[in-house]
Amino acid sequence: MERAEIKTPNCMLIGYVETDSSGNKTVRDRNMMILGYYEKNRDATMDNYRRIIAYGDVTGVFFSSKIQY
Repeated sequence: MERAEIKTPNCMLIGYVETDSSGNKTVRDRNMMILGYYEKNRDATMDNYRRIIAYGDVTGVFFSSKIQY
């Protein structure tokens, strides 16, 4: 499993995106709490209760409120 760090423009860590070998993603905040998921075979992004919030990979939306410009 690959883990990518997500940082603000001023290099503050806000979370992680973990991608497995199948292309599925788990989105976590900086405290490792699960924010949501992306399932490649369904092509759907889901919240932490696995309710579909969008079709396609829009996992970046979980971090949009954390970034301050």
